[in-house]
Amino acid sequence: MTHPYIRLRRGAVVAAAVGALVAPAAGGAAVALPSAGGSVVTGTEPPSPSSSGDGVVALTPAVRQQVDAAVRRVMKQANVPGVSVGIWTPGKGRYVKSFGVADKSTGRPMNPDLFMRIGSETKTFTVTAVLQLVDEGKIGLDDTIDQYVDGVPNGDEITLRQLAGMRSGLFNYSEDEDFFKALTSDPDRPFTPRQLLGYSFKHPVLFPPGAQFSYCNTNLILLGLVVEQMSGQRLDDYVQEHILDPAGLDDTLFPVGAEFPTPHSQGYTDQTATGEVEDAANWNPSWGWAAGAMISKLEDLRVWARTVATGVLPDGRRMISPATQKQRLTTPPTPIPGAGYGLGIFDVQGWIGHNGSLPGYESLTIYLPSAQATLVVVLNTDVNYRNQEPSTLFGDAITTIVSPDHVFDLPAEPAAR
Repeated sequence: MTHPYIRLRRGAVVAAAVGALVAPAAGGAAVALPSAGGSVVTGTEPPSPSSSGDGVVALTPAVRQQVDAAVRRVMKQANVPGVSVGIWTPGKGRYVKSFGVADKSTGRPMNPDLFMRIGSETKTFTVTAVLQLVDEGKIGLDDTIDQYVDGVPNGDEITLRQLAGMRSGLFNYSEDEDFFKALTSDPDRPFTPRQLLGYSFKHPVLFPPGAQFSYCNTNLILLGLVVEQMSGQRLDDYVQEHILDPAGLDDTLFPVGAEFPTPHSQGYTDQTATGEVEDAANWNPSWGWAAGAMISKLEDLRVWARTVATGVLPDGRRMISPATQKQRLTTPPTPIPGAGYGLGIFDVQGWIGHNGSLPGYESLTIYLPSAQATLVVVLNTDVNYRNQEPSTLFGDAITTIVSPDHVFDLPAEPAAR
């Protein structure tokens, strides 16, 4: 299973993959790397590094040093140019720090305040839009997709719930060979949602609706079209007005083209026509659209982690009704031990959230309700390390230290290249 993000020739999110992810041990000496970017570490230091009943340890100086060492070790292992990490543990301190470089050509340091592409974390916003329309009575989770979009294979059987839960049986368009060639031969080209669906619908369905879990970007393209049809707004406008603005996410956006606010990090990928590593910062993410096109910053993702996991906006208003939020957080098991997937969100060993990946960038935004703790990781490469995604390696290594009873040990699906 790969994370909830958009990877070209493999499914993105947490869930249906096979293969084991071997995470680095939490201990070990720090590795000397090129200068770590400006570190911003704030918060009061708890008196001791002991953990409490919530399973999260205090972020003492010793624990911070362990996290530093773990991040540097993963960077060296996976050859990650730059990464920013944020850990927020109420009453036990906070840790916000960047390592490495945002631009390999200039040596510009990584910084927590850079805009980053967040890939499949976009799915949490699209599904939130769907759930808001459910609360308004405009759609039902058990409606079939043929009521809204024509021409979907098994459309009279596939429900919106199955699309959001990755159990539709549709083929993932980003795994289609013709799509991969079209994108990598011209990364600047725009794609329409209907074009993306065309790459999927030429393939047979994989299984009857509801029979299995299979992470699929096609599902989110369909849900994006439902939001547009039933709200009367473009998806990016809906997300801005009904989600980003109410949540105060001023540094998060849903681009309609290749726009990328500054300052941003460059992004390095080997998902290219030649297989050589290139800078993908200016690639057009329209091919990800409702499944993976969005942009954000570390601090906004901190706010979003709690918001999406609880359904409550930062000002205390409900973003999603309690009954609908309960359905979102019903996370049936996936083929991966310890990992469940609900409606556009996963639960891995108690951590709720999503990860993301698209050419040049990866991210991880998760929330641990038992401790009200948040972990956000953003990095500027999607190049795998031994068929493992770097964001998952960081998540595993960091949670092994700060939440040893809740280790984010999400396996990664080998990239099909």
